[in-house]
Amino acid sequence: MPNVQVIDRKRHTGKRWQRYTSYLHTAADAVAHLVMPELPRACVAMPIGFVEVKGGLAPVAIQGLEPGRNEFVAADGRWLADYVPAAYRSYPFVLGTTESGRPVLCMIEGSGLVSDTRGEPFFGEQGEPAPVMTQILDFLIQMAGQRRVTQRVCKVLREYGLFQPWPFTRSTEAGEETILGLHRIDTAALGRLPPEAFEEIRRAGALPMIYCHLLSMQHLAKLKRLSQDRAATQGGGPSAVSGELDLEFLNHDGTVGFGALNPPLMQSREVRP
Repeated sequence: MPNVQVIDRKRHTGKRWQRYTSYLHTAADAVAHLVMPELPRACVAMPIGFVEVKGGLAPVAIQGLEPGRNEFVAADGRWLADYVPAAYRSYPFVLGTTESGRPVLCMIEGSGLVSDTRGEPFFGEQGEPAPVMTQILDFLIQMAGQRRVTQRVCKVLREYGLFQPWPFTRSTEAGEETILGLHRIDTAALGRLPPEAFEEIRRAGALPMIYCHLLSMQHLAKLKRLSQDRAATQGGGPSAVSGELDLEFLNHDGTVGFGALNPPLMQSREVRP
């Protein structure tokens, strides 16, 4: 995990931050977290699968067919898909929590987006957080809440046995390789559900997730074409050392834990992103 620092007055007063202009920081992400509200938009642009996260399952955008490669990022940092996962939109900021569970705003130190002279200030002239800092914190808090809701929906689907492993193959210089680590909806199991079970799934709000996932599966062919095109232009590139997707980076759920912080950083408020 990258070096993350809490934003505080002592460290960041007089400093400025710049908005990212490149998606190269996502170039090694084969998958990205998704939450319920963004599934309808994501499903028309990229395949959606499910991965194990902290003992449960959660939806992700499938961005690459091998570990450490995001096919939706061009060599010059442009984003190539028609939708950008919300998990990327707050970069370089991430959510932290204190030992007491209070949310705090943090920043990835290695982002290269902190400056003494360029960009937007972290704090105002009176030492108060700049309004955009509070807005970003609110957005991250809401995203964390949506992840919890999303995982509860996935829990219901899992309880009814509606997930199955989703292995798929990719071509390498050594031949066909099977990629493991993803799951999909078992449509046969869905069709066998008794009416009362189907109704419980509907009440849990899981049907939109199912439909978006199934609709998105058509984009796997597009992802394969992007992978083949990149291999053709770059001479194949490095070969993955394993057929297992490395998903450990998802397990921190976008939130970083810190010890007690004093004084409090900033107060948050509930707003829509």
